[in-house]
Amino acid sequence: MEQLSQQTALLVMDMQSVIANMVPDSSAALKHTAAAIAYARKKNIPVIYVVVGFRRGMPEISANNKGFSASKERMANADMLEWVKIHPDVAPLPNEIITTKRRISAFAGSDLEVVLRAFSIQHLVLTGFSTSGVVLSTLREAADKDYRLTVLSDCCGDGDEEVHRVLVTKVFPRQADVLTTGKWVKL
Repeated sequence: MEQLSQQTALLVMDMQSVIANMVPDSSAALKHTAAAIAYARKKNIPVIYVVVGFRRGMPEISANNKGFSASKERMANADMLEWVKIHPDVAPLPNEIITTKRRISAFAGSDLEVVLRAFSIQHLVLTGFSTSGVVLSTLREAADKDYRLTVLSDCCGDGDEEVHRVLVTKVFPRQADVLTTGKWVKL
């Protein structure tokens, strides 16, 4: 697999402190993601952060959206500035881009695609919480948009370990290279 760093971006998705606290054993994925970020920075690969966030009261959430509408009432008065804070173990540098999405895929409701075009990105390296959420949705949409894809399996986490395992071993390899951080940094 040829890696052209000038056409590659590392996406750090939904690695918000609040979300990391909901993923069992997120500390291992955060540690591996920090290593992937350090490698990307060393190789001048753009690191782009994607967070899920809403306005106060979550007016973007329709009652028809089963996944998000369940949280709408509970989070109606949540401090959204606190909600979107990225975990300190993988925090962005001041010059790194943070884009906010409004749904599960990193592309949905965000300006991610505009940013990727501006950098002439053709290859996405995906990390994130959760494997069955943002990683799966983004991988599917990015594949349909003809991006080359790599998933760093040890930089993802899910509330259900079996779901994570099935996705990274059986589903994702159909559309992406699935590697550990250790293998990616040796390319």
